[in-house]
Amino acid sequence: MKPTGTDPRILSLAAEVAKSPEQNVPVILLKLKEIINNTPLGSSELKKIKQDIYCYDLIQYCLLVLSQDCSRIQGGWTTVSQLTQILSHCCVGLEPGEDAEEFYNELLPSAAENFLVLGRRLQTCFINAAKGEEKDALLHFFEVVTDSLFWLLGGHVQLIQNVLQSDHFLHLLQTDNVQIGSTVLTMLQNILQINSGDLLRIEGKILHSILDEVVFKLLSTPSPVIRGTATKLLLLMAESHQEILILLRLSACYKGLRSLLNKQEPGTEFSQELKQLIGLLSPKAYQEVKDQKRHKAACLIQAYWKGFQTRKRLKKLPSAVITLQRSFRSKRTKMLMKLSRQKEEEDHRLQLQIQRQRAMRLSREIRLSMLEIVHPGQVEKYNREIEEKSALIIQKHWKGYRERKKFRQQRPSLTEYKAAVILQRATLKFLAKCRKKKKLFAPWPGLRELTDARRIELKQQVDDYIRRHPVWFSDIRCDQQQGAPFPSTRTTATLLHGQGSRRESSTAQGGTDGSDQHQH
Repeated sequence: MKPTGTDPRILSLAAEVAKSPEQNVPVILLKLKEIINNTPLGSSELKKIKQDIYCYDLIQYCLLVLSQDCSRIQGGWTTVSQLTQILSHCCVGLEPGEDAEEFYNELLPSAAENFLVLGRRLQTCFINAAKGEEKDALLHFFEVVTDSLFWLLGGHVQLIQNVLQSDHFLHLLQTDNVQIGSTVLTMLQNILQINSGDLLRIEGKILHSILDEVVFKLLSTPSPVIRGTATKLLLLMAESHQEILILLRLSACYKGLRSLLNKQEPGTEFSQELKQLIGLLSPKAYQEVKDQKRHKAACLIQAYWKGFQTRKRLKKLPSAVITLQRSFRSKRTKMLMKLSRQKEEEDHRLQLQIQRQRAMRLSREIRLSMLEIVHPGQVEKYNREIEEKSALIIQKHWKGYRERKKFRQQRPSLTEYKAAVILQRATLKFLAKCRKKKKLFAPWPGLRELTDARRIELKQQVDDYIRRHPVWFSDIRCDQQQGAPFPSTRTTATLLHGQGSRRESSTAQGGTDGSDQHQH
């Protein structure tokens, strides 16, 4: 989607690029440099121009031109170096909008890789060049390309890792030429000053290759410029990362590095940096580094523990917030209910006051109308009756209020009384059940001993029974006096007759009762 309000210079330039033949496109694209230079740096207008350049695919045209053979481009390395400046300035500070993924994942890595390829081509041309003027021009173009790459990396730090892992960068670093090597080492030093953390994110093999090349240039190159730059670079890497310092100290590849550094010529421009590097590689410094590493590990453990505690508290935070919201809402609801209740009470009080005023006004109107109707001689009697009725009404309301007040005061004691009654009832039921269980499961007490009073009572019962049956007992006494061991036949018959008569009487009585019960 093309943006609205596009700069007319960009529109005309895009149209000219589209209509022109392929060999004229690089020269036409150089007009972008004039447009960018004439716009204030950091202004919103410059951002808008960069967006227009990207939306009309002029940045893609620059990439296509840089990927071509420089011998076919009009203007040669001059045009190419200027296009690298245009491309780096257009990519830094650009907000791609909807095409952000394509811009960051495809266009920027491609631009960085093109810059490295151009650097290798310039390196080859510089080495093969014979004339001094041509070498100076190629070196200038190489510095322009490296500056453009550094400007691009400064605006997009995520590309540093891609550049350090590139084979083209490693080939540029491994050059034997003093001028090219010094430029590449300076660029690497500037890159690590921007963000040295990406140095540890690259592969270990590539990191060892970079370290080997820097150490080799430091120890074997006769040029003091390269040795000084290599010393500063190695010092920066050792100070920035303890892992690299430990590697330089303990690795077998760099065994004897400290002794070789001590043999370097003193009094040079980089002697101070060299002394610092030798001090870092000393055993005492190594112990300090080891202590720092332990301290860093302790800090890391503390950070993880604090992070765990913080995440744990954050997990509990929603429930705490919910509880706080619930309490706040309940308190607010209670306050609103209290305010509404107060408002209702106030409205009710006002209504009662209005009703009283209306009632008083109505009663006065009635009294006035009655005074007009009642005979003048009966006015006093009427007033007295009204006063008595009013007094009775006042007394009634006062007595009702007093009794209600007494009842409210006696309500706790009444509640206690009811509770005591309930407790007593439950206790009595429980005790009755206990007594009943004791009676059911109590052991047999045995026969009671006869006391004198009981003997007298039993003897009296026997005498009463004998008195009621004198004939039967007289026969038994006669048999006993005659010495018979058993009762006589007559006595036995009398006894049986008496028992049979008693059985018949009882049967008859039972039958009568049964018939009565049946009738009933």
